[in-house]
This record gives sequence, structure tokens and C-alpha cells, in this order.
Amino acid sequence: MARVLHADRHLTHRIGWLRAAVLGANDGIVSTAALVVGVAAAHSPRSAVLLAGLAGLVAGAMSMAAGEYVSVSSQSDTEKADLARERKELAQSPEAELRELQQIYVDRGLDPDLALRVAQQLSAGDILAAHARDELGITETQAANPIQAAAASAATFSVGAALPLVVAALAPASATIQLVALASLVSLALLGALAAGAGGASRTRGAIRVTFWSALALAVTALVGHWFGGVAA
Repeated sequence: MARVLHADRHLTHRIGWLRAAVLGANDGIVSTAALVVGVAAAHSPRSAVLLAGLAGLVAGAMSMAAGEYVSVSSQSDTEKADLARERKELAQSPEAELRELQQIYVDRGLDPDLALRVAQQLSAGDILAAHARDELGITETQAANPIQAAAASAATFSVGAALPLVVAALAPASATIQLVALASLVSLALLGALAAGAGGASRTRGAIRVTFWSALALAVTALVGHWFGGVAA
């Protein structure tokens, strides 16, 4: 009988950059749109609204890049320390490490003899990679990459933040709040659906989740801007 090979398409290789990119774009739209809506709700002139939005874009992009770099660097440092510790243990106690790998496979359902043979065969190749994957949960596709995360966050934040700024610049002054909010929510719904689809999840659920929380953020910011604007007046 001919052997049929079935090629599955898995999406775990997208996790690192997808998380940073989606977070950056979502934050760019939400924070800048909320800033524009809040300042506009305070009855500020168009120049002040656009200046606040532009400042939010620049500051937000830099903050996202720095935050992602520091956060992912910490994760990367932890992974490297774990690998260094594991490399040392493999050199000092290879038999104990082999038994440890065997026990991992036993816990996953293999009988002890088969688990030992699997551990021995994997250890004959890249033994550190085997322990990194099965003991530490570190794989090449999911390893932390600080530069990639920082660049993706800054770039996508800037792209997202540009949308409410452009709408605010083109919209009539009397309809700035409504048009910025509408354009932002539609864009966020599409972004949520695309991100969910890229990760293999429900597009509808992703769109609803992003739209709900973004609408709440815009509403709260508009109320704060309107209230403080009235107080200042």
C-alpha cells in the first residue's frame, strides 16, 4: 500500500512576531484615537488635536519599542541562562539527564523501555536541543528575539497611529470625534479578525473582543476630555 503523506500547516512559528505586531498596531490605533477624541472632546482647536495625536504617535512608538525590547530581552536572558545550566548538567551528569528525559516521555504516556530508547536516540543527535524542547519548552521557532519584537511593535504602532491622525486632519471639525471613532473601530475590528485568522483562531471572536475594549477606551477618554474641557472653560 502506498504511503500517503499529509502536510499539516501549523502556525506556531508566527507567535513571536504576530504578538508584537498585533499589540503594536492595536495600541497605535486605540491610544492615538483616544488621545485625539479626548482632546477634541475638550473643544480644543484642530491644531492642538493634531499636535497631541502626533506627539502620541512618536512617544507611543518609542515606548512600545523600548518596552518590547526590555521585556523580550529579559525572556531571552532567562532562556540563555536555562540553556547554559542545562548544558552544564549534561556535561556533569549525562546519565541522570538521560533518565530525566526518559521520565518526561513516560509522563507523556510511553512505557519505560520505549521512553528510554527514544531518549537515547534523541540524545545521540543534538542532546541539548532535545532537553531544551522537552524539558525547558524552548524551541527555535518560539525563542525570544528582542530586536524583532521591538522593531515590529514600533513599526506597527506607527502605522496604526497614523490612521486616526489622517482622519482627524481630513474630517470636518464638527465631526472629528465621530469620524475618528468610527474609522478606528472599523479598522480595529478588521485587525482583530486578521490577527485571529493568522493565528488560526475565530475571526469573529477576535473582531468582537478588540472592538468592545477599544470602544470602551474611546468612550471613557471622550468623557474625561469633555469633563475636563468644561472645567477648564
